[in-house]
Amino acid sequence: MASSEPSSSAAAAVSGSADHPDHAPVNLQAAYEGGEVQQVLDQLDQELIGLRPVKTRIREIAALLVVDRARKQVGLATTAPSLHMSFTGPPGTGKTTVAARMSQILHRLGYVRKGHVVTATRDDLVGQYIGHTAPKTREMLKKAIGGVLFIDEAYYLYRPENERDYGAEAIEILLQVMENNRDDLVVIFAGYKERMDVFYQSNPGLSSRVANHIDFPDYTAAELLAIARLILAEENYRFSEEATAVFADYIQRRMRLPFFANARSIRNAIDRARMRQANRLFNGMGSRGITKLDLMTLEAEDITASRVFAGEVEGLDPSEPITG
Repeated sequence: MASSEPSSSAAAAVSGSADHPDHAPVNLQAAYEGGEVQQVLDQLDQELIGLRPVKTRIREIAALLVVDRARKQVGLATTAPSLHMSFTGPPGTGKTTVAARMSQILHRLGYVRKGHVVTATRDDLVGQYIGHTAPKTREMLKKAIGGVLFIDEAYYLYRPENERDYGAEAIEILLQVMENNRDDLVVIFAGYKERMDVFYQSNPGLSSRVANHIDFPDYTAAELLAIARLILAEENYRFSEEATAVFADYIQRRMRLPFFANARSIRNAIDRARMRQANRLFNGMGSRGITKLDLMTLEAEDITASRVFAGEVEGLDPSEPITG
């Protein structure tokens, strides 16, 4: 089992006690680097394009934790910061990835023992009959102790229109455990901002326990193209020059259609383009040899075959998702 104490290098960087002289220097940078926090933040920068306001806020929280740890090490009285969080924003903007990196930071600075993330939805927490909700909720909390419980679309926990709904019971249990285990569990509530605002307004006790609210913006078209290139590079693919221009056009069109999910939609589009490329190469393999470059390259025709470029999407049923 991982220790609840920070790494030895981080602890040594701010070692001291109540007898630590007031004017003796405390090396915060060494604590920051010794706890490998910088490594996690650098990884976040590499994994996620854009999201500058989000990354800035995560760095601020990391700095607070480093200073709080330093204060403890030199014998200053300190109150543990409230670390429960709210991630709001549209789908596909990196909320789950940021939750994972936040859990690593908390673990490396000794705020949680394990640093893992448990993802839950309403179905994982709320039962369908009397006596079913409490054990379900407590089981998920038990799995998350020592790390982060990430509750996606958290507003579905509260359904005031249904007087027989058991979501309120799950919320009450969450509130108790969030308060009693705040030194070894962080709960992150996530979902669309407008719905989350209503959710917090209906639960004052919950709102008061969530100190860190982070809003994830939509990606710009340029950022989505950069994300596409990053996904392709990770999978040893590339766009041809013409395909790059066509995919930029695809992004503009797709952003205006229903069920757009930022990076998630981009990944789906690339997966579909890969299938079209594979079919193109397979059907044409008799006419000439296939090169390594052919296997790597997505051409414009692999993208323009998408329904996004077809006239039929003009009359598309808004309830019908577009997958590529």
